[in-house]
Amino acid sequence: MKAVAKLAIALFAIGLAGKLSAQQTEVIINLTEQAAYLLQDGRVALISPIASGKEGWRTPTGNFRVMMKDLNHRSGSFGLVVDSSGRIVNPNASPGSYVPPGCRYAPAPMPYFMEFSRLVGMHGGYLPGYPASHGCVRMPKDLAAQFFARVRVGTPVKVIGSAGNVTRIRRAIPVVQSGLVQPGGSRYATAFSGSRGRSHFSLFSIFKIF
Repeated sequence: MKAVAKLAIALFAIGLAGKLSAQQTEVIINLTEQAAYLLQDGRVALISPIASGKEGWRTPTGNFRVMMKDLNHRSGSFGLVVDSSGRIVNPNASPGSYVPPGCRYAPAPMPYFMEFSRLVGMHGGYLPGYPASHGCVRMPKDLAAQFFARVRVGTPVKVIGSAGNVTRIRRAIPVVQSGLVQPGGSRYATAFSGSRGRSHFSLFSIFKIF
């Protein structure tokens, strides 16, 4: 009887561990597809278009974990020089850039920052339709907010693919694009028009999304 009881406890523990594992959140960033996928309960819950690192500033690939979250993060390395009226004088400035009289340096805003590698993370930003960042993974601000709300420090992040083999170029997407993807829903934004077929269903088949 003791052996049977131990076996029953072991099987219960295995089943519970499997259930807990399935409930864990994971982020998959596909550089080739320029898309980020948030998985919950073993299913894709959110999909966001992205702009990853450009040539010379490639987003690192591999297995990572969210190291830090910052709702109103600002870059310590890049920003803008603007005049007194807010007009951009230098769009590619750094803290050491020359600032003309009457102007000021403004660190680049990186709202909903989720760092997964040193100085590299997901955050809200402008998507021109191709890899364009200094290594970070930009998302439309509203989708970055949804990812931010669901990931935790320690959430696994897997970065795959290559920005050098982007499947197709999308139109530019503003910082805020309402109605892109509804959690658990099947409606996808016009931001993904033209790339919905192969990009979405390739991962759908991998993770058996129905």
